[in-house]
Amino acid sequence: MPELTEIQNRFAGDRFATEAAGAAIREAEPGRAVCAMPIRPVHLNANAVPMGGAIFTLADFAFAVAANGFSDRVTVTQQVSASFLSAARGKTLIAEAKCLKAGRTTCLYAVEVTDDLGAQVAYLTINGYTVGAAPGDGKNPS
Repeated sequence: MPELTEIQNRFAGDRFATEAAGAAIREAEPGRAVCAMPIRPVHLNANAVPMGGAIFTLADFAFAVAANGFSDRVTVTQQVSASFLSAARGKTLIAEAKCLKAGRTTCLYAVEVTDDLGAQVAYLTINGYTVGAAPGDGKNPS
């Protein structure tokens, strides 16, 4: 089973989440991940709170790590339902993704997004679809 640093190195290739948004993996295990993102001015909307797109990026990244970090197959987001619950007032957003059901080709995850002050910022359910073998494992022609 890969170590946390190996998972972090693998997902460094998700440059939008890691470089542009600043998301980082704090914890990872099969079917679960915790990722965090410091709230920066670029994340704020006109009301000076993190915009939904920034929150979604972090949640989707946490899902990707939880679904793919320990798998030799690639699972992508197929459908998302997001409920934005309250404005973040802290300095960091934290997303925890947990697998609710994993099948042969589809899965369902719950992602809770909070801030470092404990505010419940958003709750998402994400349906994933497994598209095939991970690149570089010899099973995927791409």
